[in-house]
Amino acid sequence: MADGTPSEFVRDEAELRGLHDGVNPLAAAKAIPSLEPHSRRFIELSPFLCIASADPTGPADVSPRGDAPGFVKVLDDHTLLIPDRIGNNRLDTSANISNNPHIGLLFLVPRVTETLRVNGQARLCTDADVLAAFEVRGKVPKTGILVAVEEVLFQCSKALVRSRLWDDDYKVERKSAMPPLGHMIRDQIDAAQSGDELEAYVQQSVRERMY
Repeated sequence: MADGTPSEFVRDEAELRGLHDGVNPLAAAKAIPSLEPHSRRFIELSPFLCIASADPTGPADVSPRGDAPGFVKVLDDHTLLIPDRIGNNRLDTSANISNNPHIGLLFLVPRVTETLRVNGQARLCTDADVLAAFEVRGKVPKTGILVAVEEVLFQCSKALVRSRLWDDDYKVERKSAMPPLGHMIRDQIDAAQSGDELEAYVQQSVRERMY
């Protein structure tokens, strides 16, 4: 359309696949049903991942998780345990898992351009003896996300190479590129508090409620 609004869309999977060449045999074969030494090593090195989940009615969510490298524990070739550190208590991911166990994980390692995808089904673990191993600064997470691994595959480097994610090219100066988070929230929801007051709360939360 003249105003740039899309007006044509893919109607089904068959039409979608007709737009592309057939899947490369290597890409089709690289998805495996369990962890092995290379994927286990990648997880050991990773300080950051994203969790995709959805509730049974369809709405989806992607949430970040991060801590020191190796914070996700590989219990065996079919099982991962992710400590669910304190957050904002929206509990988007946890609520989704409690109603729909299917999740997708994307692991990143700084300066590595490949990523690791892990798909499976999750449960929320409350076993105090198990969670005690994740204690940091005297704080033990209330729950852990136990993942039964169903599919593992390495994603090639194209996305991170195109984005130059680990290079300096697209880095921005945080203070000049965007307002502080508290100010942005103030603008978004027209809160009664000032931007400075909200930002002070945000920074206090980061200092005092990390774990």
